[in-house]
Amino acid sequence: MQDIKFSVVVPIWNAEKTVEACLESILSQSVVPDEIIVIDGVSTDGTLEIVQDHLRPQDTLVSEPDKGVYDAMNKGIAIATGDIIGILNSDDIFSDMFVLENIAKFHQENDIDASIGNITQFNESGRTVRKYSSKIWTPKKLKIGFMPPHPSIFFKRVLFENYGNYRLDFISGADYELIIRFFLKNKITWKYSGITTTAMLIG
Repeated sequence: MQDIKFSVVVPIWNAEKTVEACLESILSQSVVPDEIIVIDGVSTDGTLEIVQDHLRPQDTLVSEPDKGVYDAMNKGIAIATGDIIGILNSDDIFSDMFVLENIAKFHQENDIDASIGNITQFNESGRTVRKYSSKIWTPKKLKIGFMPPHPSIFFKRVLFENYGNYRLDFISGADYELIIRFFLKNKITWKYSGITTTAMLIG
């Protein structure tokens, strides 16, 4: 099977309390990504120092003003060179050390444009308070407001070239719009992986 090259995009801003755990969860993967791309919105706390201490020579840090988290995601995607793109927000972590290995196997075994999975949400004390699964999701359910958890989706990079990036005129729902555009309008190929990819900090 052909090796899959991963790009993990991390949008951040003033995340000194959480970004170390985020980056360590990436770097401790059994299959580490080929590149980590950190897009920072000019943090004014200790975020940048933490990021610089963790990035490898092949990784990228961009720190400049942006128009919010979706703009940061778009900048990271534009830099990415991987076959598959995953997005991990700075206060989230991969659920375990085998996430990327399992995602790679899943994409190697299935000829798909994207995989969707599950996430958990935890509070500041570390207790899991919600499990969010895509098991029963279908694109038709977007019409009633049911979307798969965005952090659980791993996209082929070429999708963004073919169908566009996150729209910045959607201040809080650009991920929902993009999922509608990809899955419902353009009917990309996808499959539920069953993999719990991400643990998200609530708040």
